Amino acid sequence: MKKYIGILLIVLGALVLLVSYFAEWVDYNPVQFTGLGLIIAGLIAHILITKRIKE
Repeated sequence: MKKYIGILLIVLGALVLLVSYFAEWVDYNPVQFTGLGLIIAGLIAHILITKRIKE
C-alpha cells in the first residue's frame, strides 16, 4: 500500500479539482491550490518511492 500513496494523492488532487469545477468553486483559490498541492505532492512522492524501490 505504501508504494501507491503517490498515485493516491494524484487521484485525490484530481478529484478535488473535478468536484470544485462541478460545484462551481473555480473562483476560490484555496480549493484550487489544495488540488494542485496534492497533485504535486503525489508526483514527488511517487518519484521518490519508485526510486527507493529500484535501489
